Amino acid sequence: MMTTTDVGDIPSVSRDEAHALAATEYSRMVDQFRSLGPDDWARPTDCPLWDVRAMAGHSVGMMNDFSSLRSMMGRMRAATKDAKATGGPLVDSMTAQQVADHAHLSVDQLIATAEALGPKAARWRTSGKAVMRKMPMKQEVGGQPETWRFGYLLETILTRDPWMHRVDISRATGRDVVLTADHDGRIVADVVAEWARRHGQPFTLELTGPIGATFVSGDGGEHITIDAIELCRILSERAEGTGLLAQPVPF
Repeated sequence: MMTTTDVGDIPSVSRDEAHALAATEYSRMVDQFRSLGPDDWARPTDCPLWDVRAMAGHSVGMMNDFSSLRSMMGRMRAATKDAKATGGPLVDSMTAQQVADHAHLSVDQLIATAEALGPKAARWRTSGKAVMRKMPMKQEVGGQPETWRFGYLLETILTRDPWMHRVDISRATGRDVVLTADHDGRIVADVVAEWARRHGQPFTLELTGPIGATFVSGDGGEHITIDAIELCRILSERAEGTGLLAQPVPF
């Protein structure tokens, strides 16, 4: 029988845990890249502008950009300049540059680069100084502006991003995504806790699939039964949600 967890009892992710989650996620992404066949790289993904190869280039670029202060600042300067010139969002310029920067690599070179960068990025992202982690940054979620602490980007979002892209690549290629309770289940539980804080309403959430779990908050409210991966696809705005599922969560 599945254990029911009150969302208020879901612990925050510590910095040590954030490092372990990041390192594992990068390792699993490398393993996924290695599992792909020659025809898989050109398949379209749920991100309309990217096929699997472009998504992999973005993912490796994100690892590189957040593996040192120098790399991060260099990307921020270049992306800010491009965004001002085009009038588009900074994140769109950043991701487009990441894809372009790695487009010339062979698949083997791309995988080798990801393997080398993963441990470095996981370590740097979770070991920054407090002053940098407290810096505010502007972002939009569901079309609404909000202010994040930079540490939230480093420890949380930059692990959710490759995790969600592993799901994207799995769906694009028809290959099963590796899911375990200790890693993927922990990431999903953290997403659920944030989702609950954002909407503030009572609910019972029954997640099905390999990392299924049941979460509750308060008394009554919506009773939702959904696959854990599909929940995250909806909350990341890859699919449409209604009721409480219309509340997005950053990925």
